[in-house]
Amino acid sequence: MVQFPEEKPAQTIFDPLDMHNYRIEKLPKRKKGGIEKWLAIIGPILAILAFILFGFVIELPFLQDIEANSLVSKEAMKAFDTLGPKGFTRINHLMLGIFLASIILWMTEAIPNYLTSLILIVGLVLTGVLSEKESYAQLGHPVMWLNIMSFVLASMLVATGVAKRFALWFILKFGKSAGSIFMSFIVINIVLSAFISATTAKAAILLPIFMVIAAIYGARGGANRNNFGRSIVLQNLVYINVGASGFLTGSGANLLAAALIGGAIGGSIYFTDWAMAMLPMMVGIMLIAYILAMKVFFPLSPEERTPQIEGGMERLKQEYKKLGTITLQEVKSIVIFALILGFWSTDRLHGISPTAVAFVGAIVALLPRIGIINWNEVDIPWHLMLFSAGAYTLGAGFAATDLPSISVNAFFNHLGIGNNTPFWVLYLMLTAVMIFSALIFQSKTMRAMIFIPIAIGVAQRFGFSIVSLALPVAFMIEHVYVLPFNSKPAALLYETDQYSLTDTFKYGFTIMVIAWVLNIAAGETWFRILGITPNGVFGLF
Repeated sequence: MVQFPEEKPAQTIFDPLDMHNYRIEKLPKRKKGGIEKWLAIIGPILAILAFILFGFVIELPFLQDIEANSLVSKEAMKAFDTLGPKGFTRINHLMLGIFLASIILWMTEAIPNYLTSLILIVGLVLTGVLSEKESYAQLGHPVMWLNIMSFVLASMLVATGVAKRFALWFILKFGKSAGSIFMSFIVINIVLSAFISATTAKAAILLPIFMVIAAIYGARGGANRNNFGRSIVLQNLVYINVGASGFLTGSGANLLAAALIGGAIGGSIYFTDWAMAMLPMMVGIMLIAYILAMKVFFPLSPEERTPQIEGGMERLKQEYKKLGTITLQEVKSIVIFALILGFWSTDRLHGISPTAVAFVGAIVALLPRIGIINWNEVDIPWHLMLFSAGAYTLGAGFAATDLPSISVNAFFNHLGIGNNTPFWVLYLMLTAVMIFSALIFQSKTMRAMIFIPIAIGVAQRFGFSIVSLALPVAFMIEHVYVLPFNSKPAALLYETDQYSLTDTFKYGFTIMVIAWVLNIAAGETWFRILGITPNGVFGLF
């Protein structure tokens, strides 16, 4: 009997110009390095030790002399009255222990982040810090619903191809050279940031487009990295996050911060208030990021300014032609988003919350027959929702125990800092803590939950307007692009293997410092004109 050799399946040739190769689910998963593996091993041990030590063993001695300090404010005295004879009550200590343990688990990524959030939620219940009703209810926080509705609307953009059509059209229309391609992504990110309040969704939409462009210009990643690839990915990482800082609806963390500030002042922070203050800052930071990337960190050689694949841009044109003429569904999507943005930008006039507006938009998009998408087409990352729910529950625990304000008063009293501290000392300190905390914390929501109440407490203690300190601190939330674990887009784009940790740190940290300096300069100029910081001209706040 004649035996024929088995036919080997033909190997699929990787096409660097095929956008489908750069979808999120097809990106290779980065393996953890040696340090990351060790952190993952010791993370649970450190978390348990932190909970036991700060929850049951260590008493905080610096709170004991708060009553005797002549510099103590009325707020601090009120806080002291709620404490036990040794300082914190047991509930305060348990809250601190849970907080520190959660931070350790989030930072070391010893277990999935959503699982840490679930442990945190039930931990606050079992220790008695929060009731079951209050702890579990955070999944229904208004900002959680805004995030869910935003992913519904983002899915509408993806399903109809509106976002892809706009991005491809803009690149083909204005991206005639390497420099103009990068400038085009600034405009694209600004437009998408106005409509999409999920930075991860923006990254998912833009990733295939700029990866194909990177391939056209010879960037393959790994051993074939070049400055074009480094620059286009890292610039987009900065634009995706900084773009969110220009709009109140740019991310759930912005809305959460505005809600915390609004609750403290008994009023509201409106879309127009935020945009008036931050749009100029956002555009300025993006332009600076572009100049630094192109001239300082990743200057392009003559070869890198020239397409390396013949007919590469023609493939983008083909991809654009595949979309065909604009459809009725796309027109509906554009109308819905235009109306949503219109209602968001006029919230000062009608008072309808951004969440309610997004709700109505999502309902219209999902309506049978007249809608645009069905539920099966909606992509909601529930692991991110559970992660966010843990951060909100942490904030509820802070509110229940008053831990931030008590700690603020104790800290200043321990250092002997009086109530005559100049405003700008506090401004510099609080904005620095917020922006540079992004190097450590993984969640923008968590940072908002921690540092906005601290800014509010400091303003109240020293007799300054809450808005004057808390709002500039909130403006620093979105600077989460320095290290891969700082945000979901940062983790996602790191998987492209187009740049190293050194690349992202030196470029991102420089942008971060510049953003802080610009915030300080705006506090003395533009924010004063708007009436945010003291001696304002317009007095909008």
